[in-house]
Amino acid sequence: MTKRQNINFAPIYRLGLIIALIVVFDACRVQQLPPSEKTTARNIIFLIGDGMGMGQISAALFANDNRLSLEQFTHIGFQKTYSANDLITDSAAGATAFACGVKTYNGAIGLTVDSAACETILEELQGKGYATGLVATATIVHATPAAFAAHQPIRVFYEEIAQDLAESNIDYLVGGGKRYFDRREKDDRDLIREMESRNYYVTNYLEHELKDLVPSPMSRFCYFAADKHPLTKAAGRDYLPRAVSLGISYLTRRSDTGFFLMAEGSMIDWGGHSNDGTLVIEEAKDFDRAIKEALNFARRDGETLVLVTADHESGGMAINPGSSFESINASFTTNGHTAAMVPVFAFGPGAELFDGIYENTEIYYKMRQALGLPEKTVAQGQ
Repeated sequence: MTKRQNINFAPIYRLGLIIALIVVFDACRVQQLPPSEKTTARNIIFLIGDGMGMGQISAALFANDNRLSLEQFTHIGFQKTYSANDLITDSAAGATAFACGVKTYNGAIGLTVDSAACETILEELQGKGYATGLVATATIVHATPAAFAAHQPIRVFYEEIAQDLAESNIDYLVGGGKRYFDRREKDDRDLIREMESRNYYVTNYLEHELKDLVPSPMSRFCYFAADKHPLTKAAGRDYLPRAVSLGISYLTRRSDTGFFLMAEGSMIDWGGHSNDGTLVIEEAKDFDRAIKEALNFARRDGETLVLVTADHESGGMAINPGSSFESINASFTTNGHTAAMVPVFAFGPGAELFDGIYENTEIYYKMRQALGLPEKTVAQGQ
C-alpha cells in the first residue's frame, strides 16, 4: 500500500490569506477606469464646476473620506483661463472659449471679441443631428449655460438670453430661471407657451420633482427647478446628479447620431465669492456625484468622452495648517476670480488629447477632434 503523505497546508493557507488581503485592499482603493478601446467619440458629456480650482477639489476630496470620482479619470491637463481683455476671466468669456474656441471680452455670451456671433459646438452638433442638452444648478440663463446656445453682448441680458434659448430647439434643458420665460419685464411674450408649440414638454418645480419624471424622446424637454436661482445643496437642492443621469438616458434615445450634454455645478463659484469653505465643499461634493453618473455611463457605453473642468478659479481658496479630514480650515485671497490655471479631467475616446497645458479655447478644438469632425483653423488672437 502507498503510504499517506503528510502535507503541510500552512504555507498554502498563508499565501491564500495574503492574496485575499491584497484583493480586499485593492477593492478599497479608488480605481482609475480602464481606457476606452474606441478612438473616436460618439457622445460628449462636458461637466463644468464653476470656480472649481485645485483648492476646491482638494477640500472636497479630504472632506469626502479622501476620495472623489475625479480620481478615476485617466488623463489630466491644465488650461489657461484668461480672457481677451483681462488676465482674470469671467464665466461668460470662459464658457464662450469652450463653446466657440475664441477668446472674447468679459461679459460676452457666444460672441467674438468683435461682437460677432460665433457658432458654438452645441449648435454645430445640433445641425449634424446630435441631441443636445444644458443643465445648471443656477438659472439656465446664467453665463455658462447661456454661452453654448445664446449670443448676447452682456451676460446680464437674462430675458434676451431666455429668448435665445427658447428658440434654440435644444432637446434637454434643466435649471432655474422660469421667471425670465413667462413673467418678462421687456415684453409680454410667454416663452414657455411658445416652446410648447414647438414640441417641448415644459414643467417645473411646483408641478413635479425631477426624480419623478421620465421624458419621452418624442418631444423636447425643459424643467425649471426654480423661479430664479435654485437652492444650494445644503438648503435642499438635490437634482444635479439626477439631471445628468436622466439627460444621458433621454438624449441617448433622442438621437441615433450621438449627443452633447453640458452640465454646470454653478454654486461652487458662489462659495468662492462668499469665502464660504463649507458651501464650496458641499457644492463640489454634489458636483462629484454628477461626475459619477457620467463616468458610470461612459464606462458601459465605450463611445462617450467625459470632460470635467472649470471656467476659472474663484476666491483663491487654500487649505490652511490646522486642517484635518474632519475639519477643513479654508482661507481665501479674494471674493472674486483668480487667474490660476485649472485642471481638465478626461475619460473616454480622445481623452489623451487633453493632456498637457493649453489655452481654454483649445478645449473646443480638442472636443471636435475627439468627435472626428473636420479640422477647423484656430482663429487669430487665440
